[in-house]
Amino acid sequence: MTALIRAEQVSYSYPQRGMVLDHADLSLYAGEKVSLEGSNGAGKTTLLNLLVGLNKPKGGRILAFGRERLVEADFVEVRSKAGFLFQDPDDQLFCPTVLEDVAFGPMNQGKTPEQAKAISLEALDRLGLTGFDERVTHQLSGGEKRLVTLASVLAMKPEVLLLDEPSNALDKEARIRLIEVLQSLPQAMIIISHEPSFLDALVTRRTRLEGGKVLDV
Repeated sequence: MTALIRAEQVSYSYPQRGMVLDHADLSLYAGEKVSLEGSNGAGKTTLLNLLVGLNKPKGGRILAFGRERLVEADFVEVRSKAGFLFQDPDDQLFCPTVLEDVAFGPMNQGKTPEQAKAISLEALDRLGLTGFDERVTHQLSGGEKRLVTLASVLAMKPEVLLLDEPSNALDKEARIRLIEVLQSLPQAMIIISHEPSFLDALVTRRTRLEGGKVLDV
């Protein structure tokens, strides 16, 4: 079976931090929900960035949706198919209202304003955010922003989800709602989280990034 998305022997280093990934391998197959665990600074977010072309590996290959991805044009297509939830919601929210933010992706995909609105309201409702559409984005709490960013990702109907600390800043009720939503979704996922109980409720396979390598847990 071919992986939906795969990092193959990838290496990456930062000028100040040095090597964070050292010939690391990570594959995601259809139907999987895979954890990517590890200490702060281990390179987890860096690896997700490489999978969608936000950083370029110093060595190794990125394969996604049937072929190797090399140049920016390749990764534009990857980013349309792999929904990436950033660790910090403020890096992902840039429109005045919640509805505008969530509808931005579907509009970019060629949906009409009416279609984009319907898709967006459905995504918000699914995450328990009914009535949030006209809320001012920058006035939301951290947990509310987290759920709005996830709604914006789901509204694009991606084939794969890459989730960087999705339960950050959520209260107990919102966390339970998030787990229920993620359990119900058909998409394969890579999930970064420091919460063992959150991962226990979701993942089908666990991995850990340590010493620049991805290890099975």
